[in-house]
Amino acid sequence: MPQSVSDAWEGRPVWAEVDLDAVARNVCLLKRQANGAALMAVVKANAYGHGAVALARAALAAGADRLGVICVDEGEQLRRAGIGAPILVMGHTPATDAARLVDLALTATVASRETAEALARAAAQRGRRLAVHLKVDTGLNRYGLTPAEALAVADWLRDVPSLEVEGLFTHFASADEADKGYTLDQHARFQRVAEELDWIPVRHVSNTASLLDMPELSLEMVRPGLGIYGLYPSGEVRQDLGLVPALSLKSRIARLTALAPGDPVSYGRTWRADRPSLIGLVMCGYADGLPRVLSNRGSVLVRGQRVPIVGRVCMDMCMIDVTDVPNVAAGDEAVLIGGQGEEQIGADEVADLAGTANYEILCAISARVPRLYLRAGDIVSHQTLVQELQEEAQAAVRTGAEGIGLGG
Repeated sequence: MPQSVSDAWEGRPVWAEVDLDAVARNVCLLKRQANGAALMAVVKANAYGHGAVALARAALAAGADRLGVICVDEGEQLRRAGIGAPILVMGHTPATDAARLVDLALTATVASRETAEALARAAAQRGRRLAVHLKVDTGLNRYGLTPAEALAVADWLRDVPSLEVEGLFTHFASADEADKGYTLDQHARFQRVAEELDWIPVRHVSNTASLLDMPELSLEMVRPGLGIYGLYPSGEVRQDLGLVPALSLKSRIARLTALAPGDPVSYGRTWRADRPSLIGLVMCGYADGLPRVLSNRGSVLVRGQRVPIVGRVCMDMCMIDVTDVPNVAAGDEAVLIGGQGEEQIGADEVADLAGTANYEILCAISARVPRLYLRAGDIVSHQTLVQELQEEAQAAVRTGAEGIGLGG
């Protein structure tokens, strides 16, 4: 059975394959959906488990205009990789991180006067003008300025020479639901603020869900996350845009064990063979991102056939019943997320079994899982945990030797 990528990979026997062509296609489809608005590719949380640096580069090459992260550390990772595109830090930046944010030439989110003052001081001390976006909380009640606070802070910021108020944004609470009533209420609250602050050039409200169902809300910029990776945020949004999942999670069968009827498998002996059985060991566990709740519930693809996960999923491995798979052998590819032959196990299916969202399944794929990046089905690059550590050390040495900030 041809397994070209599996045969080509000689590293740790669990890996994620990331199709960069799928990412490019998704970015193009979403940008077309945005009716001319700029597109900010959200690559926070290690690009939803796909690998932030590689995905940022692929999204920008496909036409994304800027990048979105949640914290200064994520922005610094991209800057250290040589990515110079505008990067918005969408989350809370403590005052103690203001100088670092300015040095990295990141765009800051302002959701308090305290943060704004710290950013203004840090930028002024360095003789720079820092772009900032104001975050307005219109009903998610999580993070941001109230509409009244936004007007007051914006009025003060307008006269701060070291800061440039470039953007104004909010975050929808339920855009992935069929009922858009609350989303429209939030949008109306945002628009009232935006009308008072019509001197701010960039407004953005649209995540993947609202971009799919309500492209008329695109404004000057949209900020899709999940859609870039080829998934839909819920079953209640439009599903016909043609997005393609970019990530597959795979392993190999490390060994085969023959069991007699009554023999148990894994911790707690929660599964016992009810016939002579052949059990495959797969080197992927919950520390890699395979939810433990899939114990005795989940499935894996082997030789184009679904087989059950048996016994408890362990930290570093799991077991599968391959008794009914003809000619199964140690070394065979085992697909935990993705397709093989005519069968598919999507992140949505895994999420449903785990009682969670597809977002969490993707984000949970840990840094120790190698990422293989594909173009036209071939591996064009890969990223391992050891490589990341080496690259971070090399970047630190370069920065120290140059004696300048990364944003300089």
